[in-house]
Amino acid sequence: MIVSATTVKKAASLRDEIRHHNHRYHALDDPEIPDAEYDRLMLELQRLEDEFPDLVSSDSPTQRVGDAAVSGFGSAQHELPMLSLGNAFSIDELQEFHRRVTDRLGLDERGDLIYAAEPKLDGVAVSLLYVDGVLVRGATRGDGMTGEDITHNVRTIQAIPLKLIGDDYPSRLEVRGEVFMPRAGFEAYNEAARAAGEKTLVNPRNAAAGSLRQLDPRLTAGRPLDMYAYSVGVTDGGELPARHSEIIDLLQGWGIKVCPERRVVMGIEGCLEYYENIGERRESLSYEIDGVVYKIDSLELQRELGFVSRAPRWAIAHKFPAQEEATKVESVEFQVGRTGVVTPVARLKPVFVGGVTVSNAVLHNIDELHRKDVRVGDTVIVRRAGDVIPEVASVILDRRPEGTQHIQLPVECPVCGSYIERVKGEAAARCTGGQFCSAQRAEALKHFVSRRALDIEGLGSKLIEQLVASGRLKTPADIFQLEKDELSSLDRMGEKSADNLIDSIKASKSTTFARLLYALGIREVGETTAASVAAYYGRLANLELATEEDLQLVPDVGPVVAARIRAFFAEEDNLSVIERLKEYGVHWLEMDPVLISTDGPLAGMTFVITGTLPTLTRDDAKGMIQDAGGKVLGSISRKTDYLLAGEKAGSKLLKAQNIDVVILDEHALISLISG
Repeated sequence: MIVSATTVKKAASLRDEIRHHNHRYHALDDPEIPDAEYDRLMLELQRLEDEFPDLVSSDSPTQRVGDAAVSGFGSAQHELPMLSLGNAFSIDELQEFHRRVTDRLGLDERGDLIYAAEPKLDGVAVSLLYVDGVLVRGATRGDGMTGEDITHNVRTIQAIPLKLIGDDYPSRLEVRGEVFMPRAGFEAYNEAARAAGEKTLVNPRNAAAGSLRQLDPRLTAGRPLDMYAYSVGVTDGGELPARHSEIIDLLQGWGIKVCPERRVVMGIEGCLEYYENIGERRESLSYEIDGVVYKIDSLELQRELGFVSRAPRWAIAHKFPAQEEATKVESVEFQVGRTGVVTPVARLKPVFVGGVTVSNAVLHNIDELHRKDVRVGDTVIVRRAGDVIPEVASVILDRRPEGTQHIQLPVECPVCGSYIERVKGEAAARCTGGQFCSAQRAEALKHFVSRRALDIEGLGSKLIEQLVASGRLKTPADIFQLEKDELSSLDRMGEKSADNLIDSIKASKSTTFARLLYALGIREVGETTAASVAAYYGRLANLELATEEDLQLVPDVGPVVAARIRAFFAEEDNLSVIERLKEYGVHWLEMDPVLISTDGPLAGMTFVITGTLPTLTRDDAKGMIQDAGGKVLGSISRKTDYLLAGEKAGSKLLKAQNIDVVILDEHALISLISG
């Protein structure tokens, strides 16, 4: 079929426009158009290429995912070796590196030596070769000299341009970077996998590595991978700047994504300041890192310093304390929580990981324990990230001793002896003992006094366990009958501590309706839901009379939560505790309920909000939706009608895409409301 010059020009224009928007979205994190408009551009190009197949080129944005799997991985020879880095695990080791550099360069150790600093991503190193601006090969690092050809897979990663932007790039350019799986994408993928009964990914690094080694590129395309470039290798047919930091800036201008946390710092003091700053923000980053990398910024000085063995003398990785370590499982016990959930916990041979000594790790539930097949005597990988409770990541099967046995869920509660049941469709197993179970009583009381509930300072876990064991505390109301003399006689409690605790108990009597609801520990009712219910009903008496159907009109309340709330207030023992709390002086401000429209253009529709909107706050958007008769929920499900998504939307956006929930931007929401 003959293709007119106008059609050829139109296709080229669409490709350039799409590449521009890919660059704005992926490399600069600064999109200019909403997703719906981008999708229309892609659809228009796809239609043109379907009608005129001769228009299709390998660098077209429509050609990211190939149709067929490869039979195996070919080898890829690196023209310049992909070197590894030396490591510094302490300030002393970093200072020794700096001293060696300054000595070799003949500089004063306190001299003005400029470093380029960037996070050390915990991903997979790759090489991307561009010829005349078109991606022609992707390869893994391998042994540094030879890697695997993974071109079919790197083409599926949206952050990697198939064609560079502009025309001032070298005719032959090798870009080196790190492919990784962002935290939000990792969590969303695993959540969807669990819901589908499929195998979950172990950790983001392994997920990235496994994704790049898929023979079928369609499988890789289904993984939420990203990439940041950190250097260049071979370059022919063009000149590059004299500083590493300027080269990275240039890569970004050509459409290559680079780390936004990169910095240029002065001397060893600048390196340490950067290390501390990134360390403090480590858990808030959208990707996992295991340290930072410092490189001499001047390419001339890099050449002068040269290499030693398989590592450059001009760069070093300053590692954070390990967040994964191997240790042995000494036993597995089952703990009982405030709602009766029975959770397996691994008792470990103590190991230092993530900056603390870990001797216990959570195993979540019996299904997760069986999936990982953790047994007493196993050597396991323990992971800890920030303040997150340590977990058993995986078992090192090669080190499993003979004679180990599968661990089974106990039939009876290890605390009270009541029957343990599993409701069909739920992962959790629960003790049926209720308040007869001292473990449930203790955990419920710990929740009641916690900071976001009644906030009774000084009534800690150990003290509550003592008072529960002695029979002194059975319900939250009993807390308000405690006396100074009995408290001061307890272990580790003196006169002053008893006085302070009594004062704290008295102060907690004045609270809010939302805090009280949260403190009561109703299953599935967290802080946000408690606040929504309190605002909607205004008064406890209104809530006590609410039906399940009424409750589902409250934002954040679905059928399951409504049933939990209704069951709680149908229980005479719970109502008795609330009456006793009021009798002992616990009070809260009550007000008229918030009226939420049940008619309007959005009547019967459910929404979830994520990300940062251009002009509206999330509360503003929520109010607009509710005023128009819609309902705003906190989590995505197949019953969600719309996801309102702004910039930096995370796992909710990915989940919505996976289950085909309609995604709106702010403009589309306003249009929907206005009809």
